[in-house]
Amino acid sequence: MSPILYYILSGILSAAVLAGLSMQSKVKSAARGNLICVGVMGLAILLTLVNGGIKEALLNPYLWLAMAAGAAVGLFWASRVKMIEMPQVVALLNGIGGLASALVGAIELVREGSTAFANITAALALVIGAVTASGSLIAALKLARKIDGRPKVLPHHDKITYALLGVCVLGILLAAFGVTGVAVVLCAVAALLFGWAFAMRVGGADMPVAISLLNSLSGVAGAIAGMAISNVLLVAVGGIVGSSGLLLTQIMCKAMNRNLADILLGKTAKAAPAKKTGEGGEKKEDTPKKAAAEKKEYTPKAEKPKAEKAQAEKARAERIREEDAELLEMERIAEEAEAKAKAEALVSGAAQAAEEMPADPDVFAADAEGLDWDAAEKAAGIAGEAEEYPVPEESAEAEEPAAGGAAETEDAAEAAEEPAAEEPAAKPAEVPAPEEAEAAAEEPAGEPAEEAEETEEPFALKDAKDVIIVPGYGMALSQAQHKVYELAEKLKANGARVRFAIHPVAGRMPGHMNVLLAEADVDYDDLFQLDEINDDFKNADAVVVVGASDVMNPAAREAEGTPIYGMPILNVDEAPHVFVCNFDLRPGYAGVENPLYSRKKGIRILLGDAKESLDTLISELK
Repeated sequence: MSPILYYILSGILSAAVLAGLSMQSKVKSAARGNLICVGVMGLAILLTLVNGGIKEALLNPYLWLAMAAGAAVGLFWASRVKMIEMPQVVALLNGIGGLASALVGAIELVREGSTAFANITAALALVIGAVTASGSLIAALKLARKIDGRPKVLPHHDKITYALLGVCVLGILLAAFGVTGVAVVLCAVAALLFGWAFAMRVGGADMPVAISLLNSLSGVAGAIAGMAISNVLLVAVGGIVGSSGLLLTQIMCKAMNRNLADILLGKTAKAAPAKKTGEGGEKKEDTPKKAAAEKKEYTPKAEKPKAEKAQAEKARAERIREEDAELLEMERIAEEAEAKAKAEALVSGAAQAAEEMPADPDVFAADAEGLDWDAAEKAAGIAGEAEEYPVPEESAEAEEPAAGGAAETEDAAEAAEEPAAEEPAAKPAEVPAPEEAEAAAEEPAGEPAEEAEETEEPFALKDAKDVIIVPGYGMALSQAQHKVYELAEKLKANGARVRFAIHPVAGRMPGHMNVLLAEADVDYDDLFQLDEINDDFKNADAVVVVGASDVMNPAAREAEGTPIYGMPILNVDEAPHVFVCNFDLRPGYAGVENPLYSRKKGIRILLGDAKESLDTLISELK
């Protein structure tokens, strides 16, 4: 093939790649644009083979068998990938691209007759490709939670990083002077270790930026490898991927308030303050954990104090709780003593009346002709019945007829009227049963009164006319995007305005939330980026959070030394009413606790699976 024809075809294919990428920026044309890019890559492979003069290779069955095997593995793998796994798949594909470029660079270095320019570019492709491969592998493992996602900082980490960079530079210099064998070993080993050290130090909050950067590096490695083997098409396509990835990385850095060099060297990855942790390094939250297990709501009772006041506030709360417990116990004992005294008075009066009655009914009949014998016998039996505590209802019933039949004699009247006079104080309804008294004593002291003071009329979501929905990684994990769409439609049917607030780093990769919501047919016009909607939270009637934490964590404004400090966040805490549908109240991927969860008023937290929590909200709208 003539060079001119090759350049023309390469230009056409490069323009087709740009057109396909442009189409992916719109929901309706994204799938078609992706297919165009796939087709262009297939044609690029054929053009490269033909231009290389590999006529015999085109007839070699092993070449086609290898390409068919690779395509089959890719199709099978892609068909089994779940949407929730897409971030780690993208990271892994970046690594595969980097590894391919590294192999091209290594082969070119060991090939005889290479020029100094080819050796230098091949060494660069090897270094950048190896960094991309190892860094992407670590990022994919972190995203898949196969390894701990928190930043790992080695002793003298900065010195190790700079030393590895120095070794890479030394390998490139050796390649320039023709010492290619040693250069391959130094560049490969140092670059792989540098990629590992870089990715291990990147924390959860910076992971979307890291993926964008690794995507860019895979394109840069491909472009440089194209220079090494004089493949113009590879240079062009690699340049497109590298520049678009770098542009996205810069956008992400701006959204995160990060410096690209700081992320590359791991300077932004600071571990969260030490907390008592359980398995997997996550902080133990007993009450929220139990609430999540039981699929119930969790209502915070008090504003979470700042770190420096936490211990003092905890001691004060414990002291108040103990004082309230003592007061409640004293009141219980006093009430029990008062009830017992009333019962004893009743017993004493009834016994006295029974003693004054004549034992012989004939004698009594002679003195009190016409006495109601049934009433007298009941009056005499009060003493025995009143010994049991509390006083049974039959005693009160026996007193009324006794009072009516005692008018014949002074003794009978005295016996009947004395218990009757005690009736109001001895009513069983006023005397707590022993089981009730015991239950009252075991009830947590102080909390009922505190809750009564803080109770406010719950805000019903159906009353909201301006609602903002904030999706996060928890929505992806629960696959709740279709329920989110259903909730939005119900709210709109109630006359509410519904918008979605998308943080640039929500999820695990750029555009993660956009893809999921588009899958659920959410109108793309309802999606707003952070800078477009952040000022509207304070004016909204309600905000519904679905599986998000870091992107709305107010600690980013004031918790210095944490991985998210300085990161722009969605101002959810400014909304008057917030509904949180999270699995639990543990810190997000960055490992920083969210003080919004302990806000006193204007928040309702539904713990458990996001789909079930959304079902609860949807049922309340009907």
